[in-house]
This record gives sequence, structure tokens and C-alpha cells, in this order.
Amino acid sequence: MRVLVTGAAGRLGSAVLAELAARDIAVTALVAQDPGPLTAERVVVGDARDPAAVRSALDGADAVVHTAALASPEVAAPEVVFSANTQATFVVLNEAGERGVRRAVIASSLSITGLPFARSRHSPAYLPLDERVPLLIEDPYALSKQVDEATAAMMNRRHGMTVAALRFPFLGDQARLAARAERLAGDPAAGAAEVWSYLDLRDAARACLLGLTAPLSGAPVIFVAAPETLMTTPTEELLAAHHPGVPCRTALPGRTVAIDLEPARRLLGFTASHPLPEERQS
Repeated sequence: MRVLVTGAAGRLGSAVLAELAARDIAVTALVAQDPGPLTAERVVVGDARDPAAVRSALDGADAVVHTAALASPEVAAPEVVFSANTQATFVVLNEAGERGVRRAVIASSLSITGLPFARSRHSPAYLPLDERVPLLIEDPYALSKQVDEATAAMMNRRHGMTVAALRFPFLGDQARLAARAERLAGDPAAGAAEVWSYLDLRDAARACLLGLTAPLSGAPVIFVAAPETLMTTPTEELLAAHHPGVPCRTALPGRTVAIDLEPARRLLGFTASHPLPEERQS
């Protein structure tokens, strides 16, 4: 296997490179600017929205992990965030499909729910979150992820390519996660929109690899997260305080995260293995 990783110099892209290198999988890295040495056999500098750059990067590739994106609605003008993200996803998947690539993973986001970047506070229709929860989108980043998932489904129909869209929560290494936990301990409301979820980057990278190798078909949408929250407060207590009245379809004992992770276990064989130790939580 040779895997093209787009956005390979980013937080998630770099972790994917490390995961693939550890398993001796050949990698081509597509980066917007030369970041210096990368753990990839081949590096292509170019824009993921540029078909010519993507075609060059796809040379010899059997699979794609697409992580290139503007990572929030706050990093650029709304029209730039939306158009850059959706165009990159379309170009990467379409060029891959035209080249005969039949497996891809795209980085979607829990933010597709519309909750994290909403201008006013909302609650989901029900909990735990799953791939069928109604979306409450009002920001360009979440909208771009909704379009990305629709693009994945279209490319499956157009090219017969299996495209897994992984809905990631807050990602980080252990230091970043510990800093996030400390912040939320002082302001639990700040984590309510993401139901205090997280995932270590090493686990996120492994989920990407499983998205390429597990026996999937179609264009499945899959939430992946650590099985417990970043909080020491019990989940049901947090939900009562910050999402009062929202129907909960299953018990959430202790610090169980309010996301349905059964599809990740069933479809990918994925369970997070790098929790943030309790002593690093505040």
C-alpha cells in the first residue's frame, strides 16, 4: 500500500504520517508549504484544491487520508473557510477516483453537529450523539463538513470508492489534552457543545488507518472518541446542568462520553487506547 496523506504537516496529518511510518507503509505527503523534514518517502508541495498538484501527489497511491482543511470558522473569512474545505475534498476524492483509488478516509468533525461554533448555545435533539442526530449548522466550518460527507457519498456512487468520514472531537497530544481538561474544569460550560469529548492524536491516526483497512463499503460516517470525557464530574450530572431536558437514550455511568461509539467498534474495530490519565485532569 502507498497512502497519500493531505494536510500532512498539520496536527492530525503529522500523526497519521507517524502511524503509517511505524507500520512500514509507504507514504506521499501533500503539504501547502514546505515544512522541512517529514516522515514520508515522498513530499509534494501544492494546494489540495489544485487538480494538477493532487494528480502529482497521487502517483503510485492506492489509498488516501484527506486531512487538509481550515480547521475552524475563525481562521479566515466565512466564504474562504467553506469554499477552501469543500473544494479540497472534492478535488482530492475526484482525482483519486479517476486514478482508480478505491479506499479513502476524510477527516470530518463533531463540529458538524453545529453546536461547537454556534453563536448561541444549543442542545442536540438527543444523546448520545450518533450519525443520525439532526444537524443544527449555522457556521461555515460545520457546513463545509456536511458538504464533505455528501461529497464522500457522491464519490462512492461515482467511482465505487469506499470513503469513511471520521467525525473527530477535540484532538491533541497529552499536553494539549491536559491543558484542555484544566480549562474545562474551571468552565465546564465551554465543553458542553462537544459533550466534553476528546481523542489522543495517536488514536485518531490509528482510526484513519483502520478506515483504510477495515472491511467497509459505501461512505460510512463514524464518530470516534475516547470512551470517557475530559471531566472528573460524572457525565449525567454534567448533562443535567448543561443540556437539561435532552432525552438520553442510554445510561451514561461515571464519565462515559455522550457519543455512541458502537459503530466505531463494529465497523472499524476501534477503541481508543490512549486516555488522558486522571492525574492530568483537574
